[in-house]
Amino acid sequence: MSLTSLLRPHFLKRLKAIERYANEAETIQRNVLARLLSKAAGTEWGRQYGYDGLRSYEAFAARVPISTYEELKGYIDRMRHGERDVLWPGRVKWYAKSSGTTNDKSKFIPVSADGLKDTHYAGGSDAVSLYLGRAPKSRIFDGRALILGGSHAPNYNLPGSLVGDLSAILIENINPLVNLVRTPTKRIALLSDFEEKRDRIAALASKQRVTNISGVPSWMMAVLNRVLDITGKSNLREVWPHLEVFFHGGVAFTPYREQYRRLIPADDMHYLETYNASEGFFGLQNDPTDVAMLLMIDYGVFFEFIPLEEVGRDNPTAVPLWGVEPGRNYAIVISTSCGLWRYQIGDTVRFTSTKPYKFVISGRTKCFINAFGEELIVDNAEKGLERACRETGAIVTEYTAAPVFMDNDGRCRHQWVIEFERRPDDVEAFGRILDRALQEINSDYEAKRYKGLTLQPLEIVVARRGLFNDWLKSRGKLGGQHKVPRLANNRDIIDQVLALNA
Repeated sequence: MSLTSLLRPHFLKRLKAIERYANEAETIQRNVLARLLSKAAGTEWGRQYGYDGLRSYEAFAARVPISTYEELKGYIDRMRHGERDVLWPGRVKWYAKSSGTTNDKSKFIPVSADGLKDTHYAGGSDAVSLYLGRAPKSRIFDGRALILGGSHAPNYNLPGSLVGDLSAILIENINPLVNLVRTPTKRIALLSDFEEKRDRIAALASKQRVTNISGVPSWMMAVLNRVLDITGKSNLREVWPHLEVFFHGGVAFTPYREQYRRLIPADDMHYLETYNASEGFFGLQNDPTDVAMLLMIDYGVFFEFIPLEEVGRDNPTAVPLWGVEPGRNYAIVISTSCGLWRYQIGDTVRFTSTKPYKFVISGRTKCFINAFGEELIVDNAEKGLERACRETGAIVTEYTAAPVFMDNDGRCRHQWVIEFERRPDDVEAFGRILDRALQEINSDYEAKRYKGLTLQPLEIVVARRGLFNDWLKSRGKLGGQHKVPRLANNRDIIDQVLALNA
């Protein structure tokens, strides 16, 4: 009996619980909140807000304020210095280093032992369960899982306390049995130099039987291309004939889809998106024919949502999961078993269904362009680029866009810096298609583009090969879970990128 046949029943048992999501979502989420409040009642935060007396979501929402990293930073820093029972019971030893805020270069998100088990590892296990439920012929465990990760470092030199990429924390604490079916070794996986790590992973994995891969599409592609360089093969099925699935997340897959089809020219290759952030594991693609992901509602995460138009207000309205409406954009607010309470993570989503709750990631609350009232979000940009690529045969590797507030002729426009894997024959035509698509997708953008009275046609700057990797490297963010910001309402990022585009 193969290892996959032996393990399959264990993973498939979980599917019955996930089926309850469709009809019992409110009950499930209320129970999650009750568990969180009960567990944290004795913490400093729990005592401050009277958790032991809260008996409902409505009471919780009325008493506990919505928070950002700035509000929790002081508590988290004390936890990093070893204080116990602050936001979550006991001592939290691990901290996921995430992108910074207005006031800080980095955020440090607490990752408790409870959060590792009931959220992050639960999500990884469910990804396999949902995949096996749709792949009866899978042999996923009869080979190696190539899993990319970042690196970590000591946290304030406290014994056993670490800070770094979430992926590194997950690898550091993973069940030793998992190491029997994963690659590379922990020593290689946690190397801090991405280029050295890429080369060593490629050299090792190219000699192994790899059946599945997991990671951020951009960084995984760097490793896979290196595998082809080392082996001299033309595609990955020649290296790994049993490769069957890519569990991907971190950035939208749309710009990379065609490149992966060229790397893995096989109709039976599967791609499943995961939504695993530093703050928690939130969603899984449960149907390969539907880009929307299933919201995972029985982990250690209680969800609330702020309508996008209220983000930034002093007292925004937050609704629980059972109060959301399909088709609207919401900013996510979470309370978790890692000690984040009514915390805005900065991502926005749009629900496509409520039985069960399925959603697409529509952008970031700070990743948009609204310099002229156009309210362009990442979801618009991805759809526009997808159409432009489809109609021109182009393949986009990376991009970023920002407003040009006024040029020498007094004109305003959007400027896009795009790195192409396959450059369109006519870049100006690509830009016209993108511009037209954005107008069809976004009525506010269309209004501002009307007769060019407010916005002139967008401008495309073709990036040299490797530009965005060079920019990430210059910022000390090459590899791991780092990604290029897609849209910005100011020119800070795009000007740095353009300065390197020589």
